[in-house]
Amino acid sequence: MAATKQVHLDTPAPSRSTAKDWQARVGRALLWLGVIIAVVWTLFPFIWAVRTSFMTQVEALSPVFIPWVQFTPTLANWDAELNLGGRETFLALRNSVIIAVGATVVACTIGTLTGYALGRFQYKIGNSNIISWVMSQRFMPPIATLIPIFIVIQTLKLLDTHVGMIIVNTTFVIPFAILIMRDFFADFPDEIEEAAVVDGASPWQVFWRVALPLATPALTAAAIICFAFAWNEFLFASVLATREAKPYTYLVASTSTARGVHFPYLATRMMIAITLPVILSLFVQRYIVRGLTFGAVKG
Repeated sequence: MAATKQVHLDTPAPSRSTAKDWQARVGRALLWLGVIIAVVWTLFPFIWAVRTSFMTQVEALSPVFIPWVQFTPTLANWDAELNLGGRETFLALRNSVIIAVGATVVACTIGTLTGYALGRFQYKIGNSNIISWVMSQRFMPPIATLIPIFIVIQTLKLLDTHVGMIIVNTTFVIPFAILIMRDFFADFPDEIEEAAVVDGASPWQVFWRVALPLATPALTAAAIICFAFAWNEFLFASVLATREAKPYTYLVASTSTARGVHFPYLATRMMIAITLPVILSLFVQRYIVRGLTFGAVKG
């Protein structure tokens, strides 16, 4: 009986730590599964575009997926886009660059000055009321303003011009610049500005030589967001600029004809359209993260 009891006492019982470790491993496995599903879901349009850009129209409409097995990749779509139709492609890309860069510069210039004013000073009308009015530019559906904006641009004789498109795009991207810069300057330490004032700096010098250089991450984040929205704009471009100033988004939409959508051309143009924003985002990624997280944590 004693020996039996001793064996019973020496038998280890399941510990709580083992159960917790098992739960932690299951939790990590589920987390990674969710991450993989999210990544595949996000990258699927990109993967589809890459695959389809090297296919013919017949193959694109057929249930084929594996290159060199179910279909032979071809560069005919890229050759037709960059060589045969190169002039139209590069003209549209040039227009997109001019419009997006112009709208970004104007929006960030006005947005930085406005954001600094709203972040560092208080107004009788109420800063929150001003911010609400700024946000109303994004809350309102753009289609609701299409006819009034068309009349204004036509009256100014800016239809199908870069200046007209820059004005329109600036109107809709400037709220992003104002809000991002306002949040940064609202959390800007007062001691830094006070030290500059003690050293004899004027209000403009405080802004230009002290606040603005330190706002580089926030300004970069605002610029990238404004550029991306202006680059992707299609609604107003389809009405206000259809010949001389038409952007590349208009060219992408033109793949839909009376015969249907030419999916290989569409995929090729999609790949070209996303190249520049992706490259810019990769180069300034660290600035974007820092700029968008200013003011996220207080205390």
